[in-house]
Amino acid sequence: MRHLRAAVAILILVWALPAASALNIFACTPEWGALAKELGGAKTNVYVATTALQDPHRIEARPSLIARARSADLMVCTGAELEVGWLPLVRTQSGNARIQSGQPGYFEAATHADLLEKPARLDRAAGDVHAAGNPHLHLDPRNIARVAIAMSERMAQLDPRQSAQYREGAKAFLDRWQRAIARWEKAAAPLKGFPVVIHHKNLSYLIGWLGMREVGALEPRPGLPPTAAHLNELLARLARDPAKAVMRAAYNDPRPGDWLAGRARIPSVVLPYTVGGTEVAQDLFGLFDDTLARLLEAAR
Repeated sequence: MRHLRAAVAILILVWALPAASALNIFACTPEWGALAKELGGAKTNVYVATTALQDPHRIEARPSLIARARSADLMVCTGAELEVGWLPLVRTQSGNARIQSGQPGYFEAATHADLLEKPARLDRAAGDVHAAGNPHLHLDPRNIARVAIAMSERMAQLDPRQSAQYREGAKAFLDRWQRAIARWEKAAAPLKGFPVVIHHKNLSYLIGWLGMREVGALEPRPGLPPTAAHLNELLARLARDPAKAVMRAAYNDPRPGDWLAGRARIPSVVLPYTVGGTEVAQDLFGLFDDTLARLLEAAR
């Protein structure tokens, strides 16, 4: 009986101990939310502020986002001015000192990657250009690997009790990720030199990684909507330098690309762009699996 009472007392004591609280992560975009889940698993509560069907440049700083930011231990964003139109207000209004610029609770993925298309000079006449370079870095999977290493270390710094788990999560993810990159690069060999028209400069890293060739863009300048005059000029250019597909992200307006593809008699390819952009792209691995499947189908 004494042994039974002792066992019950131990169980009561264990139940009474406070459970290790999960790290609250506010992810600005779906790709970084998905990466945080890969690295932290059950040790994290991840909230994603945007969806794949929203333009990450143009988000409203809603009260619900501010409320979520208020309780965040770690805010993970792209940076490089991708979220400049809404994130500063969310951070300021949240009153959360942990996630302000320069604090350990604020993490920018762009600081851990080599950015493409850095402007030689800043000129608003050139459209929506970013001073630090193109912020759509996640569509090169090698950048995701670099960000994963840095993000796991930041998570370990903020939650030292679980640091071993975050580092183990990063190792397991990177082992799977490197194998997947090798598989994707082998499968994508037919896309080398594949000429494409894009909608916006959000696909530059994908084009660079796969060695495709950008023939033109639907936007006359980054961030400016396609005009009828520009589309007709682009159609005439394709007669001299043909493309084999028009590519756009799931959140881009389909009408300009479909118009050009129909008249140029080439496929119009909708890519998920980020996690959640299609039914298949429900995690980072599905994002690249589906992206390549759609491109290879267009290249047949």
